[in-house]
Amino acid sequence: MTPLQRYLATLAGRPVDHLARLPILMQFAAERIGSNYAAFASDYRVLTQANIACADEFGIDQMNTMSDPYRETQGFGANIIYQRDMVPYCEKHPLQDDPDFSRLPRPDPLIAVRMRDRIEAVRLYQARVGGEYSIMGWVEGPAAQAADLRRLDNFFLDLLDDEGYVGGLMDLCVDVALDFARLQVAAGADTIGIGDAVASQVSPALYERLIFPREQRLVSGIKAMGAMVRMHICGNITHLLPGLAALNLDVIDVDHMVDLTQVRQALGQRIAIGGNLDPVADILRGSPDSIRLKLERCYQEVGNPFIVNAGCEIPSATPAANLTALCSPLAYIS
Repeated sequence: MTPLQRYLATLAGRPVDHLARLPILMQFAAERIGSNYAAFASDYRVLTQANIACADEFGIDQMNTMSDPYRETQGFGANIIYQRDMVPYCEKHPLQDDPDFSRLPRPDPLIAVRMRDRIEAVRLYQARVGGEYSIMGWVEGPAAQAADLRRLDNFFLDLLDDEGYVGGLMDLCVDVALDFARLQVAAGADTIGIGDAVASQVSPALYERLIFPREQRLVSGIKAMGAMVRMHICGNITHLLPGLAALNLDVIDVDHMVDLTQVRQALGQRIAIGGNLDPVADILRGSPDSIRLKLERCYQEVGNPFIVNAGCEIPSATPAANLTALCSPLAYIS
């Protein structure tokens, strides 16, 4: 099977030659080709070259466009600072001092430099490996993007003070995310990833009342474009599982502190579950043998459909032998 065939069969619940592998590589990939994080995050040519090279070397089934959470934020007017060996950071959040989001420019993904760069990454993937690999575009989820605009501390205070305001801000974020996703799908993405890490920090009631309806509109809108959806929420999502089960996701990434059996029980047998080895304790500091044992244990716990992954990004200092162990074909068990 090709990587794309393996990925699509997994999501359809069909048997595969071996399990699909979807680890998240960013700084690791950049450094593997002799580049750095700043170049990876700012130049789609470096990002695509790095991910294609790593897919070739280690055996990875999906091309990734992730780099940092500030693509849309730059489109809203923020200045993003690149760092050679660290994730880019936002110099000043657009709504940090003034919460009035009506004054923000509406990002045009074809004009905003960093949004356009991601669209170009999808196009280049399509030109180089389209039809062979799955290609995943990416957007920020409503809570994550609202927090990026307001700054995290302000966003949490807003949740306490004015849910109506937060809802309106997140609605704007969903509108922009759908615009962005649509152009990535048109460029060749078969899947759109959604990063909404902030959601793991709120109560179940607040999530279901305020964030879930916006995530649902985003997921439904992407599915209407003909794309699949991969949800990535860093942290402990156990308390969010009832809501996540209703989102009609195709893939969900599960962080290392979450019990995979609870995830499967809550989400049912349709959604492909990825994870959930600890990126530091298991992948960075583990051994190839310990990684294989823990991966096999994860698969036994969760059953099909299952996707090989760590709980989050592969650390840049991970020994190559450890990533090889993670990505070496793991037999499908019917």
